Amino acid sequence: MATTGAVKVKIPTMFRKLTGNESEVDLAPGTIGQLIDQLDERFPGFKGQIMNEAGELHRFVNVYVNDEDARYLEQLETKTNEGDQVALLPSVAGG
Repeated sequence: MATTGAVKVKIPTMFRKLTGNESEVDLAPGTIGQLIDQLDERFPGFKGQIMNEAGELHRFVNVYVNDEDARYLEQLETKTNEGDQVALLPSVAGG
């Protein structure tokens, strides 16, 4: 059940080992960077798995806010609002 005023963050299978197997987490609205900080606070070590030492998302991690790729918005500074849905998705390579 969604918390009132929350942003719903969808956690893909690949990252669920970091969230105690939770597939969705409700967080307070803020920038993508702030949401990642909230995830790391709740699930220590989360940030280190999806970001590099320079504070950037690993190349294999894509972030979508309401189905829009955050890379084409304001990246980690992309703001989220109450009721938004954020998806953290690993890139899929293959051919």
